[in-house]
Amino acid sequence: MSTETPTVPHVEHEIRELDTVTIRFAGDSGDGMQLTGTQFTNTSAVIGNDISTLPDYPAEIRAPAGSLPGVSGFQINFSNRDIRTPGDAPDVLVVMNPAALKVNLCDLVDGGMIIVNTDAFTANNLRKAAYEENPLENDSLAGYRVFHVPITSMTARALEEHGLGKKQVDQSKNFFALGLMYWLYDRPLDQTVDWIHEKFHSKPAIAEGNEAALRAGYNYGDTAELFHIHYRVRKAELPPGKYRKITGNEATAIGFVAAAELAGRPLFYGSYPITPASEILQELARHKNFGVKTFQAEDEIAAVCAAIGASFTGHIGLTGTSGPGVALKTEAIGLAVATELPLIIVNVQRGGPSTGLPTKTEQADLFQAVFGRNGECPVAVVAPATPGECFTMAIEAVRIAVDYDAGHLSVGRLPGQRRRAVAAARDARTAEDQRALRDRCRELPPVQPQSRDARTSVGDSGHTRPRAPHRRHREAGHHRERLVRPGESRAHGQVARRQDRPHCERSAADRGLR
Repeated sequence: MSTETPTVPHVEHEIRELDTVTIRFAGDSGDGMQLTGTQFTNTSAVIGNDISTLPDYPAEIRAPAGSLPGVSGFQINFSNRDIRTPGDAPDVLVVMNPAALKVNLCDLVDGGMIIVNTDAFTANNLRKAAYEENPLENDSLAGYRVFHVPITSMTARALEEHGLGKKQVDQSKNFFALGLMYWLYDRPLDQTVDWIHEKFHSKPAIAEGNEAALRAGYNYGDTAELFHIHYRVRKAELPPGKYRKITGNEATAIGFVAAAELAGRPLFYGSYPITPASEILQELARHKNFGVKTFQAEDEIAAVCAAIGASFTGHIGLTGTSGPGVALKTEAIGLAVATELPLIIVNVQRGGPSTGLPTKTEQADLFQAVFGRNGECPVAVVAPATPGECFTMAIEAVRIAVDYDAGHLSVGRLPGQRRRAVAAARDARTAEDQRALRDRCRELPPVQPQSRDARTSVGDSGHTRPRAPHRRHREAGHHRERLVRPGESRAHGQVARRQDRPHCERSAADRGLR
């Protein structure tokens, strides 16, 4: 079946240059907004814009179609200069149904552009979105530039000859919207067309239908006398070098692989799948060629304890989770500190309280990272702000943990983990802030936050190495000296240690160590 685009009349439009634009695609969770935003992001990165994105998934488990809780969104900020955030407020809002309009309208800038799928503004959908009357027919949108586009019906018309079912045609309307936005912001279609045929190579009818919908949206923008201006954001002026599009979770995983290579130790990652940290487990599982071992545990506690065990055998012990998982791992983190084992925990933060909003990333848990443990349990916390920093901070977290022999926490926060951005490719072997871990560790003074009692611990406090029989021993969290707490006098600490001494002596005698 031919996919040639029919000849259409060309209309001259004014082209306006812009420095930066923030677009938000919003619709029902089944409307493909994440795919649409991702493809727009990929194309913008290929043509040289600097980008930063923020995907927004529904927190509910498959909320009813057309309802407010089921709205899915994807925001992208693209620019001709270096940018650091996905934008505070969108300049353009593309909405596929009334619920998407109601949820996102409050964020749109004054005078911003709204592109509306008018076919979805039915009485039933308006009722689900709690609209008493159609906002397209009153003055509620008077402060914005509103463009009425029948996206659903135009997509169906474009795919009449492709033999697709009604469901498949309806699922293609996001490509029509994407093609329209490609025309509006002077983006090429080639990259997305190639992706469509690669993705659906085993289903040529669907591939041809999606391409036809994409081109139909592009041609609609070019021929309809609806848009008199389209916009251009030129290539960003960035320092020469290699760049890649990457998310914070991907950069974190690659950073830990680089850290393991620099430290000369195998990497073990024990994790229980949890949104939004699951991508780290998925990414690390792809790097078995670097000796990375990944373990999907039955729960959060098993995951962190497995990582502690791996650290005990000489691996770099690593676990990842989000706020609820950190709460479950708290006692095990204290064990890592007490036994002076270098454990690294990645906390990809999400909103709370309690189990929180499973898909909503938020800079919310820094207090939990810094203070959320029992007793004298100091940890180091690093908080990356960008995907590029996720890579360097992963290496820094391993460096700190290996040097200080204690449990440490690496926290990924909202702007860093799930969003996409263009980051400069870094060489972990030559960058100043990524020198060999062992060389840097020698420059730091020794620290023992929980000193071991030589009478009740077997072996020294250094790390064991894999396959080292002479260092096989059992380690437990209560075999340590009690430290002076903040605010206590040194004499009080000495009294406390004398009071603890009989217990230590009995414990050592019971185990035949004296």
